[in-house]
Amino acid sequence: MLWLKAFHILFVMSWMAGIFYLPRIFVHYVEGKKAGQRVDRLEIMAKKLYSFMSLMMMLALGTGLWLWLAYWPLSMGWLHIKLTFVAFLIVYHLWCKRRMNEMQQGTIKEYMLNYRWLNELPLLFTLVILIMVVVKPF
Repeated sequence: MLWLKAFHILFVMSWMAGIFYLPRIFVHYVEGKKAGQRVDRLEIMAKKLYSFMSLMMMLALGTGLWLWLAYWPLSMGWLHIKLTFVAFLIVYHLWCKRRMNEMQQGTIKEYMLNYRWLNELPLLFTLVILIMVVVKPF
């Protein structure tokens, strides 16, 4: 079971790396496009990063489900809060997909400040998840 936990943590870390970096690509894309620079490389980077982070998300969710079933019927209050914030991260992941598709089509909105702030949102979600898993306050 420890091997499964180790791989789950690895997949989550890899997913979070993508979730933290992709909005930064959006910022650089919008700034570069506004400055008249070539941004086609950023489109390629975003697409490849999104594919990687989607695979890592699926592996993280799969190993997380496996761990949950292995410890069934442990469903304390902390787990419900953790799963709620995991759902928020999935919604954020899908929001990134929409922005990435807009970027590929050249229709992404020029809200650099919003992308900078929205980049911090998954950090807050991750902080709550981490506290729930480690501290288990409920």
